[in-house]
Amino acid sequence: MSFSILTLTARLTVSPSSSQFFEGDFVSLSCEEDDSSAGWTLRRNTSKQQRSQCGDEWGEGAGSSCNISYIFTLDGGVYWCESREGPISNMVNLTVTGGSVILQSPVLPVMEGDDVTLLCKTNTTPSNLPAAFYKDGSLIRNETTGHMTIQHVSRSDEGLYKCDISGHGESPSSWITVTGDTLTCLCFCRFQYSQCDDNLMTVFALL
Repeated sequence: MSFSILTLTARLTVSPSSSQFFEGDFVSLSCEEDDSSAGWTLRRNTSKQQRSQCGDEWGEGAGSSCNISYIFTLDGGVYWCESREGPISNMVNLTVTGGSVILQSPVLPVMEGDDVTLLCKTNTTPSNLPAAFYKDGSLIRNETTGHMTIQHVSRSDEGLYKCDISGHGESPSSWITVTGDTLTCLCFCRFQYSQCDDNLMTVFALL
């Protein structure tokens, strides 16, 4: 188990929970805030724009969320939440394809020991066709239903994944990150101590 000390921050989540989308999909991004008064803004870097914010020629803001009703290939890029005070959230890399196959995989890091399901999906009906799954360029499994479950993931499962559906094509590649158990302690004190879970950990902070 590892320990970390963090300042107030937000977590960026994506719905549907995937890092790949077909052009034309609806995508909703949300800043899950620890402190709503921080004034979180959703920003992105793409090949076309740098540090642009939701509502500035893309997306429609709704509180701490941003909805993209029709996502284009040019909307692919890195997204994050940023506060007026400076702290930022985790960064999420979204890929948008004009092709016919995507790999739906976790957009956020997964915990060691969890089960992870990957879905190879086409933009036609039926969408759950037989698929081949690859990790770091090597075939790892063929599945008849188009989805593959990795049970009890470990650090060795971390890597670059893609899939292929015969007659339809290959998906873009997505990186899957595996993390260990983390106990996070948020400290709001000055020259004082705070405790996480009583006997688990005591930290001293100079904030």
